[in-house]
Parts: sequence; C-alpha cells; structure tokens
Amino acid sequence: MSAVAEIDAGPATLLVVGTGLIGTSVALAARRRGIEVHLVDRDPDIARRAAGLGAGTLGWPDADPDVVVVGAPPGVVGSIVAELHQRYPTSVVTDLASVKAVPQRDAEAAGHDASRFVGGHPLAGRERSGPHAARGDLFEGRPWVLTPSPATTPESFERVRALVLACDAIPVVMTVEQHDAAVALVSHAPHLVAAATAARLDGAPPESVALAGQGVRDVTRIAASDPDLWVEILAANADPVAAVLTALRDDLSRVIDALAGFDGSPEASEVLRELLVRGVAGRAEIPGKHGGASVRYVTVPVVIPDEPGYLARLFTAADEAGVNIEDVSIEHSPGQPVGLVELSVGPGAAATLIASLRAVGWTVQD
Repeated sequence: MSAVAEIDAGPATLLVVGTGLIGTSVALAARRRGIEVHLVDRDPDIARRAAGLGAGTLGWPDADPDVVVVGAPPGVVGSIVAELHQRYPTSVVTDLASVKAVPQRDAEAAGHDASRFVGGHPLAGRERSGPHAARGDLFEGRPWVLTPSPATTPESFERVRALVLACDAIPVVMTVEQHDAAVALVSHAPHLVAAATAARLDGAPPESVALAGQGVRDVTRIAASDPDLWVEILAANADPVAAVLTALRDDLSRVIDALAGFDGSPEASEVLRELLVRGVAGRAEIPGKHGGASVRYVTVPVVIPDEPGYLARLFTAADEAGVNIEDVSIEHSPGQPVGLVELSVGPGAAATLIASLRAVGWTVQD
C-alpha cells in the first residue's frame, strides 16, 4: 500500500448520490474548496436536509460531473455505479462503502465501465447517522482508501485522488482484498466486540450500570451505530471478520480457562499477563493523529463545575498557556455539581499547563 499527501484543488463539479452522514460530509468538504456540488438521494427529504445545510444543489446535473460519489450500502453500490456510468458517459465514479470486494464484483457483473471506477472508503465516521450529523472537517487527516482496478485509467484515479485531497484526507492505495482484511481487523470486528460488551449491560441491574465510568463508555461508544447498516456491512465482509473473531475467541478461551476456578498459580497468572502485555503493545501500534506511532500523551485531570461556560474557559486558559490540547474526555456523575475533564497534552507541556491552570484558580488533580 502507499500513502500520498500532496495538495490538489479537486474536481470542478461533483455529484453525491446518497446524502447520509458520509455523503453529506463529502459534499460539505467539497463546497469549502469551491467545488460545485449536486445532491441526490432515494429519499428526497434527506437530500433536502443536506441541501439545507449548505451541502449543495438538489437534483441531477444536466452535464456530466467530473466525479460522482456513491454513498450507499455495499450490496447496492455495484448496480448504482453501472447506472451512473450509463447516465454520465464521461464521469468518473467512486463510492464510500466500507467493504470493497463486493461492490467491485457487483459493478463488473452489472456491466460498468471499469476504466471510470475507483473504489473508495474514507476511514472516518461517527456513531450518529444522517445528514444532520455531517461535518465538513470529518476527513481532515484521516486515511481514505482507494482501490483502483487494473482497468482504471490514470486519469480516472487522479480525479478521485484530487477529491480526497480536497477533503483534507490522506489517500491510501490498496487492493480490495487488502482493504477488506484491514477493516475487518481495525473496524468491523471491533464494532462487534463493542456491541457484545454493550449487550451485557442490557437488562443488567440498574445499580450496576450506574457505576459505569469512562472506560466502558469508550469501549461501547460505537455500539450506538445503526444496527441495520452494520448487518449489511458485516454480511459483505463476513469471511475476513470471522477470521479476526476466531483469533479473538482463541485468546478469550485461554483467558476464560485461566479465570475459571482461578487458583493463583503462576501459569494462570501468566496467561492473563500475556494477553494484557500484548494489548499494551497493540495499542501502541495505533497511529497518532499526525500519523506514525501512537504518541503517549500526558493526561491532566481538571475539576470543572457543571455550569455553562466553564468548558470554554478551560480551553481558553490552555490556549493562553500556549499549550495544544491533543485530546479531551469528560466524565460527569449524574447529580454531582462538578465533573472531571481530562486534557491530553504532549509530555513536555504537562507541567506548563498544570502550573498555568492552578495559577488562575483551576483545581488540577495530582
């Protein structure tokens, strides 16, 4: 695989077919670069909502757009691509589906023009859905996989690549097989694990769930996504996902055997430790927000009153201290007058931030 990050102005005209979260976000990002955008959805109300956000003009364009983006479930992408190639004989078509082998196979079966198709998948999203959740900055710094086939022309590839760069994303070129195996590992299987963990909370004693802290919230956040959409995604990538889950099952089986009737033996403890150590190593492999190896930021916990305006004041105080906030999490217990904001900063900035915040009256926990 390869990654490219040059700057390009992008296509002049764009048609987005399917104005959900990702499609509308593409449209908003393109509009920021001055690209003329047209919006179509099988549900006219959804397209109107996207247009109301400033994402583009409703309706099919008369002239062939430079690029057509298909935001639809994997099972229908192929047929839509073939129809669009017939409707717009010079347009290059790409898609946003999170599975690539099935759309490419279906498009070939439907008789599409392979020279004008580039499979695509932006690795960005939210647990919310629909155009109202769209953001023009959703793709900034995020990888956007492109899966051109051997028949794709260089001109077609460059048009789509230019759109990706116009959305401030990072193009990554892969085969469809590489892509589907990768997303099974980093997206599809983790989603099922999050759903399985969240499912344990359904029907659990309320007094137990009331103890939930940031850890379980982080693990289960993506479980709030649309179940019907995820059934389609998982069905389209079933074998790669099953392979990842099989390896996970083997790990869990060893841990279950060690925990059941735990006897405190060195052997049982080592089984637990071995998985935990591998987890630390695997977590460190996840790229940081600027790419490369994950940076181990320092967390600065700040007590914050549960009143309007205080979070903005905290960010202002960090800015005045000259410290960049790399990440933030908020933990608040219902009924409590204060919460805890954890600011993640670079290792060299933690001491400066702590001293500055305490100097202006903030309570920073040790």
